[in-house]
Parts: sequence; C-alpha cells; structure tokens
Amino acid sequence: MMENNYMKNESKITKQDNFQIADQIFQSRLMLGTGRYKNTQEAISSIKASKASIITVAIRRMQNSKNIGKSSLIDVLNWQKLWLLPNTAGCETADEAIRIASLGMEINKKIGQTNNKFIKLEVISDSNYLLPDPLGTLKAAEYLINKGFIVLPYIYPDPILAKQLEDVGCHAIMPLGSPIGSGQGIKNLHNIQIIIENAKVPIIIDAGIGKASEANHAMEIGATAILINTAIAKSSDPNIMAESMKLGVISGRKCYLAGTMQKNSHGKASSPNEGILKVI
Repeated sequence: MMENNYMKNESKITKQDNFQIADQIFQSRLMLGTGRYKNTQEAISSIKASKASIITVAIRRMQNSKNIGKSSLIDVLNWQKLWLLPNTAGCETADEAIRIASLGMEINKKIGQTNNKFIKLEVISDSNYLLPDPLGTLKAAEYLINKGFIVLPYIYPDPILAKQLEDVGCHAIMPLGSPIGSGQGIKNLHNIQIIIENAKVPIIIDAGIGKASEANHAMEIGATAILINTAIAKSSDPNIMAESMKLGVISGRKCYLAGTMQKNSHGKASSPNEGILKVI
C-alpha cells in the first residue's frame, strides 16, 4: 500500500534503506545473476558497478563443491562483502531440485558462509517458455523449509500460489515479470501488484526486466528488490548497464516511498489564482 505521511516518508528516504530476508540484512535492492557474460572479468566488473549485495549462481554450473578453488567466478568474488544465493536452475522436477539444493548448502560452507541456508528454488519442466512448475515448486519448497532452508521460490505471478508459498514458510517470493531472458519487461503487472499487496514477505521481481525504466517501474509499484542477469550480461556495455539498473532501482524505490500524486482527468494549474494581476 502506498504511504502518504510526508514526514514519515522523509525519514525513510534520508536514512539507509536496507531490506531483510530471514535474519540477513542487505543494503542493495538490486540482485545479480552470473550467467551469459562473455568472460569472468566482465561479470566481476558488472557486479562491482551494480553495488549488488546478493549474487545468484546456478549450482549445476558449479557441477559440485569439489570445483571450488579452480578459477571459477565463485572463487574470485569477495564473499565477505557479497551474499551467495545458490539456485536450482536446470531442475525439471521437485525431487531433482531438492537434491541440487543440498549441494548448494555445501557450496555456501566452502566459501565460508556457514550460516547461509538460502536457496533460490527453480523447478522448470517447460523447455519452450521456461515457465516454472507451480506444483513441483510448492512440493520442493515445503520439503526444503522443513529441512531448515531459507527458500526463495521462482514462480509465475499467481497470487494464490504466492500466498500458499508464503504460508508454508518461504521467506521471499520471486514472481517473474516475463519469461527468463526475454527482455519483455513486466507483462503481468496486475497480478504482481496483487502479490505485493497481499504479501508479508519480500517480493523480488525476477526475470524479463530488459531496461532500467522497467526496473524502476517494478520498484515504483512496491517490489522489495529486483533480480537481473541477461539485461546486463547481453548489453553492449554491461558495466554501464549494471550502473543504470542500480540507479533505476534506487529511483523507483524512492518514488514508492515518497508517494505519487493522484492522476486527474483534467489539467490543474500549479500556480494559485489569488494575486493574479488584471490587465486593464
């Protein structure tokens, strides 16, 4: 819900605007993926330009925790300043996602984040549009939560499913704006607004954002954070695009906190009628 108390909002805007998932507090509301970059150096410099706090990495790309220390991206990032969000990308069933998630926790321990139980849950059996499986996601989420994981499920923006996942104990919900890597922006705006309105946990828009204006819009409607990968990695200049997305997220968040004016069907003069000089 939009906030209207100016003094309350002013204090929110001037102080550091962190957000929280479970017991972890993060400074940046822009989260980054690590796939599709031309090379490791380009990924590192983009992450630096974005000022992101949370970085997600597909567990399958890491193959197994024994590969840690063999010149991969995960070896060269500073995990004292960044938070790793392992994800189950590539898993087609709930059982497969559950097995991969367990490996993710082991990787967290390998990089020194022994208290990190976060997992981005993806269960995708649709190879064409890459839409997540709602039943498989719910099944895997329940199991992983019972095993102590902090589960962030990636879902189609279905308000009922989002509430069910929250009710079983998910600490954040990640509805897609449009299909993964499509750059179509937010195609399910109304559903996402309903999810945000009903949620008591962070709502992170994940997938489909192609431009900084789209990231800005997502934050303006009250999203907690944005996760972006392809829009940065496949741009002509990922460093500049990463900074652009950072600024778009910051601007959209401040707009949301400030509270926007009401739309009017007619124009309204910004200057008062009183005191206008009459021409004789």
